[in-house]
Amino acid sequence: MGKQAKATKKFERKHLKEAIDRRKDFAKIKQRHQKNDKKKVRSAQKTDEDESGGEESVDEKEDLNKDEFFQEALPLPSTKKDKTQPTNGKRKHEDLEHAEEVDSPDGVDEEDELDMAALAEKDPEFHKYLQENDPELLDFNEDDNLDDLEVSEDEEERPAKKRKTAKEPSTTKISVEMVKKWKQAMQEQHSIRSLRETVLAFRSAVHMDDEEGKGSKYTIPSSDVYHEVLVTALKEAPKVLSHHLPVKEGKAGKITVPSNSSQFKKLSPLIRTFSTSINHFLPNLTDPATIRMTLQSFEPLLPYLLQFRKFLKQIVKSVASIWSDNTTDEATRITAFLILRRLLTIGDAGIREAVLKATYEQLVKSARNTSTHTISGINLMKNSAAELWGIDQKVSYTTAFSYIRQAAMHLRTNITKPTKESYKTIYNWQFVHSLDFWSRVLSMHCNSLLEAEKGKQSGLRPLIYPVVQITLGVMRLIPTSTYFPLRFQLIRALLRISQSTGTYIPLAAVLLEVLNSTEMKKPAKNAATTLRPLDFETNIRAPSSYLKTRVYQDGLGEQVVELFSEFFVLWCKNIAYPELQVPVIVMLKRWLKSASKQSTGNKNGKLNQGLLLLVQKSEANSRWIVERRNKVTFTPRDRAEVENFLKDVKWDDTPMGAFVTGQRQQRDSRQKVVAEGRKEEEKRRKNDKKGAEEASDEEIEVN
Repeated sequence: MGKQAKATKKFERKHLKEAIDRRKDFAKIKQRHQKNDKKKVRSAQKTDEDESGGEESVDEKEDLNKDEFFQEALPLPSTKKDKTQPTNGKRKHEDLEHAEEVDSPDGVDEEDELDMAALAEKDPEFHKYLQENDPELLDFNEDDNLDDLEVSEDEEERPAKKRKTAKEPSTTKISVEMVKKWKQAMQEQHSIRSLRETVLAFRSAVHMDDEEGKGSKYTIPSSDVYHEVLVTALKEAPKVLSHHLPVKEGKAGKITVPSNSSQFKKLSPLIRTFSTSINHFLPNLTDPATIRMTLQSFEPLLPYLLQFRKFLKQIVKSVASIWSDNTTDEATRITAFLILRRLLTIGDAGIREAVLKATYEQLVKSARNTSTHTISGINLMKNSAAELWGIDQKVSYTTAFSYIRQAAMHLRTNITKPTKESYKTIYNWQFVHSLDFWSRVLSMHCNSLLEAEKGKQSGLRPLIYPVVQITLGVMRLIPTSTYFPLRFQLIRALLRISQSTGTYIPLAAVLLEVLNSTEMKKPAKNAATTLRPLDFETNIRAPSSYLKTRVYQDGLGEQVVELFSEFFVLWCKNIAYPELQVPVIVMLKRWLKSASKQSTGNKNGKLNQGLLLLVQKSEANSRWIVERRNKVTFTPRDRAEVENFLKDVKWDDTPMGAFVTGQRQQRDSRQKVVAEGRKEEEKRRKNDKKGAEEASDEEIEVN
């Protein structure tokens, strides 16, 4: 036999098996057509014989009804029962009907064995070449359609086939050497057999303590084997799958998975089993490094899992629960977030909607308990989830609209049909964080600068009006001093929207309502109190012990001054600032005049001085705007010039901007001092607790 050409070797290595399978399938189809032709010939002969008999005319045959026709005996084709004799192209009808389907996975196709035996006789050199270079082609038991792998209930139904009775697999103890051998085969040869065994071992390790793991093929004898199986499966299995099922990604992020190939159909049970095991494994993990490694092994599987939508939704819920867990470290939560973002990028509209719903529901669920320890994690969730809602703004708009409409219906029910406890469905941390989250979504994706760069408005901009109206309605639902902290939380959310989108929201009125309450106009009853200042960032309701106290009144005054200054600084460069601030300044001066009276005032010099300084800075900014406005030559009708007024001037160069910058720096320094004090206090408590435990242990030993 001469030297083979390079193209011949390449064809033998890559396309020979497919060519053989294709020829066999064609032979089966041809055999079926030959049988049908023979049936037609026999039927035609039968018709000719009946017509030549002449006993029944054509008209009489047409008069036969259906019952009489089906009562007549029909000739059936004879079949040979002796399987040892050659079939001569005649097979059972059931086999012919399913000739194009996948062969029985529980055994080896006899035709394949006979073909390979014939190949060994006719061309022994080529058969030897296949044994040396591609032994998997001759070993039909290797890819036995993964009999031991489970199939989920939600998988698509397939037509029933006759299967041989499979024997129960014997239990085998795994050793570290076995796992290393599988690992080496996967790394060097990308072996499907080793991948299959690794997945089965991984499933046994995951379900080791469950009822499901009792009938597994493998058992895990030690912790070393357990660790080796987990690491090998999580790191090597995705690489082998990507080698046999390469995923192509276009420029627009659209991916192409060979889902119609025979290789994908062969490996899909393995992919399902591996993903199911990971999904079962995730909730039981506590080590952050292991959770991150498990999540990272999920990412290469996502393109393949797009074919299994119901199962993919379960995975989304599991990953979203890790992302929303405040007890998990930040790096692990970011890893889970990246998986959710990847799904939004490669998935279709249905999968994107499922991911958005899962993230929002987990966010609201995790925001139930808010404290100084969890507020940073909740803010991380809100900021990361807000990024997800801008990837596909069409899907985001419809999904967000349904949730915002639901919030509006809750508010309307509480206004029209109030009950004694109905307000609790609105005045809770979950509802407040929900509104704050929507403000972050709108401020991130409806930003005026981003819209100017893209040349079109954001698809989420129509949601600004309903969100603002709902937020204003929630503020005024219970206008008592107990819920002033909640009002301040929502005002900050609206300030965020106004700053990013350039939308004017009248917030001065809700702040003036706080000043006109009895809590601010009347003097505090107990000036010398030992209460700590209330943390307005982590509270939406003031405890009853804080009401009518000097500490609470001072805290409310600081919040009002801060929010007024943040409101004014948004429009400190606007050409209409002098007219905008006049009504507010007039009301503030009236309030200061009333509160400064010796007999009926609030007797709080700190609060009054802070508001007086705010009025002075606002008037100074108004005069600064008027000086520059007098120099312009355009009229109010020229909208382009009006919008570009003081466009080149930085906001912190204005009198109001400089004032706000100084106030922010003072607040930041105070917050740092408070945070350091809190950390020292927690450290001291841990040390005291540890000392008490050691002392109790010593007493027990003495006794």
